Amino acid sequence: MMTGSVHADGSASGSTEMSPEQRAPEWGGDQLADPAGAPGLDGDLLGIDPTELSNEDLIREMHSLHRTRLDTLRHAADSALANHLRRTAELETEYLARHPGREVDPSRLRDA
Repeated sequence: MMTGSVHADGSASGSTEMSPEQRAPEWGGDQLADPAGAPGLDGDLLGIDPTELSNEDLIREMHSLHRTRLDTLRHAADSALANHLRRTAELETEYLARHPGREVDPSRLRDA
């Protein structure tokens, strides 16, 4: 009888399972090799103030966060998840401020 679980990739859980910190390089390159020296990031790694981003940069940043959302939710450390939630809220709030009358797709509406 098997007591551990088997992951989708065929590996079994147990003492060889990686921590979220060890898995970080697998997350599509959004992590920077040297975040402290990256242009556009402040010393606290909070990112550029969303009000200073161009529309194109704002969309690009939101796209990046949404692309990494599930991995962050499922596998990241609590501090990384908290930072992800904070940054997503900042960027989406700025988007809504810039586009208060955004086009709503009628097929996305439900009957009340």
